[in-house]
Amino acid sequence: MTIAKKQQEIIEEFALFEDWMDKYQHLIEMGKSLPLIEPNLKTDDRLIKGCQSKVWLHADLEENKVIFTADSDAIITKGIVAVLIRVFSNQTPEEIVQAKMDFIDQIGLKEHLSPTRANGLVSMIKQMKLYAVAFQAQLKS
Repeated sequence: MTIAKKQQEIIEEFALFEDWMDKYQHLIEMGKSLPLIEPNLKTDDRLIKGCQSKVWLHADLEENKVIFTADSDAIITKGIVAVLIRVFSNQTPEEIVQAKMDFIDQIGLKEHLSPTRANGLVSMIKQMKLYAVAFQAQLKS
């Protein structure tokens, strides 16, 4: 499934909830299904800089597709990273680098996060795209 289709799916899911408390609950549920990072990979070099909570992010390249795993010590943040992994995992580095992230505004996520969580969201996206850029370079060499 393409990044755009995954984003549309998430937009439609969030549209089912009128109240933001229900949307937060959905986000928390998504966090519970997060593909967890191996405990030995929870190292300082995998921590996302700019996040209020701790978020570890790891990426592997398998058959030219990027596979992300992550974990966080905060439930909302875990849900946010789960949404991003759902969108980006199993995509090529090029697709990740070129992906537009408009769906975040469409579901209203950024405007309902505290400024520090919103900064963390931006940092997570940036780190995922940096992994993709690194894998792109690796594939070209």
